Amino acid sequence: MTASDDRIRSKLTALVPALRQFHSALLDFAKGEYEFLNGPVQGPFALYSLVMNEPSFQWLRPLSGFMATLDEVLDAKGTLMTERNVADAKQALGLLFADTDTQFADFRAGYRRAKTDLRVRETEARWREILNSLEA
Repeated sequence: MTASDDRIRSKLTALVPALRQFHSALLDFAKGEYEFLNGPVQGPFALYSLVMNEPSFQWLRPLSGFMATLDEVLDAKGTLMTERNVADAKQALGLLFADTDTQFADFRAGYRRAKTDLRVRETEARWREILNSLEA
């Protein structure tokens, strides 16, 4: 590992918990929408099953996938982190939220509904602050 690798790795690593908090806020919002229409979710295992199988939660998958990929990149042994990794993370998140990319239209529709939630807005502000502080 080099000093540059350590610096980039620590910055990307700082993004991970901020994205998890954002994802958790979005998940709570989606759960609230589901419960409004269908009644209470009966515990964490029922919620897990819904997240995996219920179409109402599928809009969260692109963000979940990005987070899993970021974890894999950071956990890969012997992988040297470069500014390219930062640029890739910024580009991937940019595409997720860009109205021009139709691939993630369902995510953006759910996200727009969720933006009414204070916790979603606060956690989004935090990960965006960290992302904007990354060089690349």
